[in-house]
Amino acid sequence: MRFTEADKSSGFLIEAYGDGGIQVNGHPYAQGLILTPQRIIAPWGPHSPPELTPEHLEPLLELAPQVVVLGTGSSQMFPDPGVYFDVMSRGIGFEIMDTGAACRTYNILVSEGRRVAAALLCC
Repeated sequence: MRFTEADKSSGFLIEAYGDGGIQVNGHPYAQGLILTPQRIIAPWGPHSPPELTPEHLEPLLELAPQVVVLGTGSSQMFPDPGVYFDVMSRGIGFEIMDTGAACRTYNILVSEGRRVAAALLCC
């Protein structure tokens, strides 16, 4: 899915996503990535949510976000709660959704000026 033209002055924004991966500011990513308005960490993560470990989330915590958006691929899959307990225990919001919804949510939160970090597994 391609998004309408976005104002890139806010930082890194997702322009499109789908079976081929995720496009951020004109650059395609075919593997998972962590994304904030100021930073891209790629490749990132496991191939599927059941493989997610607390160690995968450590780079997110270093970015000091207000909220973390986890995109779990083509469908919403909840990892073991122990994986993200540390994130939530620090008072950081943690939202889990399919990657398409996570991409849309990330762009909205960036446009609102929120300190968001998206952890996105490719579709």
